[in-house]
Amino acid sequence: MNITSLLLGSAAALFGASDARAGVIAAAEPDPTEYVKICDVYGAGYFYIPGTETCLRIGGYVRYDIGLGDVGAFDGAKATEQEDGSTNATWHKNARFTLKSWTNQETEFGTLKTYSETRMNFGNLNAYSDGDGLRNYAFNRDLSLTFAWIQLGGLRVGKDWSAFDMFIGYPGNVINQMLVPYGDFDTTVVQYYFDGCDGVSAVVSLEDGEGAIDSLDSYVPHVVGGLKYTQPWGAITGVAAYDSNYESVAGKVRVEVNVTDELSLFGMFGYGSNGKLNDDSNNAVDAHGRGFYKIWGGSWSFWAGGTYQFNETTAFNLQVSGDQLKNYAFAMNVAYTLVPDFTVIAEVDYDRCGDLCVGMVGPSKTNWTNADKKNSLGGILRFQRSF
Repeated sequence: MNITSLLLGSAAALFGASDARAGVIAAAEPDPTEYVKICDVYGAGYFYIPGTETCLRIGGYVRYDIGLGDVGAFDGAKATEQEDGSTNATWHKNARFTLKSWTNQETEFGTLKTYSETRMNFGNLNAYSDGDGLRNYAFNRDLSLTFAWIQLGGLRVGKDWSAFDMFIGYPGNVINQMLVPYGDFDTTVVQYYFDGCDGVSAVVSLEDGEGAIDSLDSYVPHVVGGLKYTQPWGAITGVAAYDSNYESVAGKVRVEVNVTDELSLFGMFGYGSNGKLNDDSNNAVDAHGRGFYKIWGGSWSFWAGGTYQFNETTAFNLQVSGDQLKNYAFAMNVAYTLVPDFTVIAEVDYDRCGDLCVGMVGPSKTNWTNADKKNSLGGILRFQRSF
């Protein structure tokens, strides 16, 4: 056999194989532009889930906080001296990764939406107990399901923050908003939102509460109702809540004013009778720490402040707050957007512990954990990249 015969035989074999496979359909290479189909109906970042009419968005943020001092969400981080076992003040550090998802789809009953948010933290948090006392060292703290709800039209069900706080809005753009606490958050809900004409909106929410004290103890739910009037100059919002466990009512009213394009101000006032919230075992005048809604000290409380936007990248934020039991607080920060979606915030916080500053430690609804200090000062530096 010479080389010519070998080449001819090989060619015949290839043609034969080609004929045998003639009935097989070869799939075309996919066009890269068809991998993701953009859905711009609901804003930036959405894309169609392949084979469906559902639009999906994935987002979240990575955050790193550095805190010092005695006040705020960190309440003066402590550390055990390795050499002699004593306790020293130290930096508070916390790293957080938050993953969010949104879905939207149009139906004959309105837009079908879902939203979820999961948070993971690593840091040193004094107010966490593992059964053997407070943990002062850094560790993987928790994995929390912050939100997981379904909404069809105006009806929302699932895990959310209470409408007593979400509908009326946060008390300012400071990091430590809860120096004087204004409400609890985590709960499951059955809610209905109504958006009317001329800037009027409303909500009714049936809620379960959370924790050993404030979760429902019967078939009667907690109830929240809210009404809002929004105009170009600002907004007026009111919410009222009924705590079925203690048969008590609390409410908040908020006024927002857009003074100029750069300056916006707000004021919020809360009121609720201590009534059955009082702990008869110690005849406490203050009822904070009991009940799901009125968790500030005494019957009334206030929060006020504002934001001044210097330019597209820099803003100044301020909040002052207080309650009937002479707990007062002050927080201010400067937020600087270094590049789009990457913000650095430097904040200073002060609080004055009032008449019943009892130095509670461990998980609680107040930040008054420094019983030995009437006046506390601290600060926080935050780095956050959102996506």
